Amino acid sequence: MTTQVESRALLTDVEEAKASLTDARRGAALERQRKRADMTARERIAYLCDKGSFQEIGGLAHPKEGAAKRAPADGVVVGTGRVDGRWCAVVSQDFSVFGGSIGEIGSDKTSRIAHIAREQGMPLVMLLDGGGHRIQGGQNSRHFAKAGPFFHELARMSGWVPMVAAMLGAGFAGPTNYAGMADFVVMVRGRSTMGLAGPALVKAGTGEEIGLEELGGAEAQVDRHGLADLGVESEAAAIDAVKRYLSYLPSNARQPLPLGPPDDPLDRRAEALLDLVPANTRRVYDIRKVIDHVVDAGSSFEIKPTFARNIVTSLARLGGRPVGVIANQPMRLGGMLTSDACDKAAHFIAVCDAFGLPLVYLIDVPGFSIGSGAERTVLGRHSAKMVFELGQATVPRISVVLRKGYGLGYFAMCGGRSFGADASFAWPTAEICAMSIEGSVDVAYRQDYEKAADPAARRQELIDKIRADIGVLEAAGGFGIDDVIDPRDTRFQLISVLSRAPARRDNRQPPKFRSIVPI
Repeated sequence: MTTQVESRALLTDVEEAKASLTDARRGAALERQRKRADMTARERIAYLCDKGSFQEIGGLAHPKEGAAKRAPADGVVVGTGRVDGRWCAVVSQDFSVFGGSIGEIGSDKTSRIAHIAREQGMPLVMLLDGGGHRIQGGQNSRHFAKAGPFFHELARMSGWVPMVAAMLGAGFAGPTNYAGMADFVVMVRGRSTMGLAGPALVKAGTGEEIGLEELGGAEAQVDRHGLADLGVESEAAAIDAVKRYLSYLPSNARQPLPLGPPDDPLDRRAEALLDLVPANTRRVYDIRKVIDHVVDAGSSFEIKPTFARNIVTSLARLGGRPVGVIANQPMRLGGMLTSDACDKAAHFIAVCDAFGLPLVYLIDVPGFSIGSGAERTVLGRHSAKMVFELGQATVPRISVVLRKGYGLGYFAMCGGRSFGADASFAWPTAEICAMSIEGSVDVAYRQDYEKAADPAARRQELIDKIRADIGVLEAAGGFGIDDVIDPRDTRFQLISVLSRAPARRDNRQPPKFRSIVPI
């Protein structure tokens, strides 16, 4: 009987220790958090995970004996939970504990949950709101010399399981490095920050004085730099974006794609596409409208919509099957490929290929950017990166030339036979050639037309002659493409090809250990 009483007392002690971690018992400590954010670390997990499914690990861990009240859970909540029915590993930083900084035990916990995610093949979701290493512990080589395996785990997980990061507040130093390894990063505008060092450390180290938003806010890191993929207006919207992103991907690279209900007719014809893309190449249109008419209704989820807007990268579904869409945007720089656009596309290709999403290219490209400005961005490297990723990909790929298919940009966009597309289509409005018509005339025939009695008329005559040779019937006649299709049937054609294409192709690589990414 005494044993039973003692056992019950010990169990009560454990239950009390766990109860002390709840938000209800930490009201005063969380008061500051509630003033600066929409949710606490645990509330964020509750919003992310299916009700009652989260199973915490390491909740009772703390830095040292007697410090449980000062640093509950050592400032990070980790565990597993179901997100829309499937298991995910979750990390949620607690800003109320030393500003969400990373302590020794907290570091061990994040490494442990990453290891579980890798071993069990489940997505890793990081809800980040904190600083880097905790100064109180990090400035001690006995602790810091160990480093820790978290980054090694992230590197090993890359391409194996989806990794996503929601930057929900402070995010300088460690959290930015975590997010940098993730496949998808979302920030809350006006609240989230990213960067390798915050304003105080920047001033101490360099003397530069700069504000939080200018240094690492969403306008900088989402819109200008593309370090993060999406900027939203609230924490709930950020977590919703994480859920939606994951809905297109399998739990790991060996799992089948999560198919949705094909509630949009497979053979639906989009009458609007006949008039949406002007035959006149000088007129612009919004490629996103083309995408919306082709893919399953309401399924398009654009990645990096405010960065490198001259190219559109979007997750979507065709007949319920997740796909990745890469499309030139004529509304921005005429759809020209710049360094930022190439980086954006290259990362998107890698993610899609890692998790088995077929690639659909909608081509209206005048080529790569040229000139000293382009060269200062080291475009030669960045363009090679985009081409490299497509060359490594083993998923099905389909290209459709809507209008311009010019120069090396045509190759980079999987045009023709360049990368063994499972189908290579073109619309009647397509023009395919090595460079812009006007540019080719000015380079190759300048002396010809300048000597003419009417140089302008002769130049136009040459332009018209070349244009007659670059039309879609010539492309089809030389069998550079598989077929010229009615724009209204694009959706059906894409779905038909994907229904018969193998999920993966043998990339027939030589017996090497790895490829070297152009950086």
